[in-house]
Amino acid sequence: MNRKFCLDLTKEELDVWCHENGIQSYRAGQIYKWLSSGVTDTSDMNNVPAAVRAKLEESFIFGGLKIRQKLVSEIDGTTKFVYELYDGNIIETVVMRYKTGLSVCISSQAGCKMGCTFCASAKLGFGRSLSSGEMFAQVAVSQRNMGERIRSVVVMGIGEPFDNFDAVMDFVKLANNPEGLNLGARHITISTCGLVPMIDKFAELDLQVNLSVSLHAPENELRKKLMPIARRYDLDELMAACRRYVARTNRRLTFEYSLFAGVNDTPAHAEMLVKLLGKGLWHVNLIAANEFPGSDYHTSPKQNVRRFQEILESGGINATLRREMGTDIMAACGQLRRGMENKDK
Repeated sequence: MNRKFCLDLTKEELDVWCHENGIQSYRAGQIYKWLSSGVTDTSDMNNVPAAVRAKLEESFIFGGLKIRQKLVSEIDGTTKFVYELYDGNIIETVVMRYKTGLSVCISSQAGCKMGCTFCASAKLGFGRSLSSGEMFAQVAVSQRNMGERIRSVVVMGIGEPFDNFDAVMDFVKLANNPEGLNLGARHITISTCGLVPMIDKFAELDLQVNLSVSLHAPENELRKKLMPIARRYDLDELMAACRRYVARTNRRLTFEYSLFAGVNDTPAHAEMLVKLLGKGLWHVNLIAANEFPGSDYHTSPKQNVRRFQEILESGGINATLRREMGTDIMAACGQLRRGMENKDK
């Protein structure tokens, strides 16, 4: 399809479109304001003439992010949106409430190629990468639906962000735009399973965006079993890239470490992790792994999690335990799934 999704449009592109179609230039600002507020249906643009709205629909894709399902956690109020894209692909977006306000976890792809054995979204294959506008839409449409400003964004949903690098970087620009979301770069976090060349490329951009690296194992053979990407980039290569990132940007890096019962949660694993990381401008975010139907992995017992954290901290590694939210609606880390057209969710 040659037409662009409406939320992929920049203000400058709308200016050009108005000029080419003989439409007053100020209409571009009106249209962009509607789009930035999460409006993907032209009938809601009540200050834009019907003829202009009709022309917009001829030129661009509207209605490309339909809410298929909205689930609200009875435990903590976390909200999960199941969105359908214009081509029938399904993605999921999660809005979480913290003391500091709303945070949204967005997807960067419909499905994932990485094949991590503990992740629900890897079980149903890969659809396609999302455009920057489709990522932006998840924030804007979710914000509009919640009726409250979203304060931070984590690109940690379905997909590997660095496998869709250029679109994710364009999303950051859209989110930063003062005429749009006006979201500061420091309020955006991008997670990667460890694509080494992209970590280096990201470091070269020297953005204020936060970086998170999914680790989940302290040695190569175990990491290969959990994360196939480790067969391409081993831990020595990954850690070297992380050290280059910190040296280049002087920004703290986060390592995500999910704890699976009897797999990677023993004191010996914790001691190996201390040795692997050593001293550095980073911290470890421990996750009591979440279960989902059909998974071979189980949540690490609380005493194992506490002991693991104690060993890291005694070894000089700053470690926090992530508060998992939305587990009852399959909205927590590792639980997000996706479906394709005609597949029953």
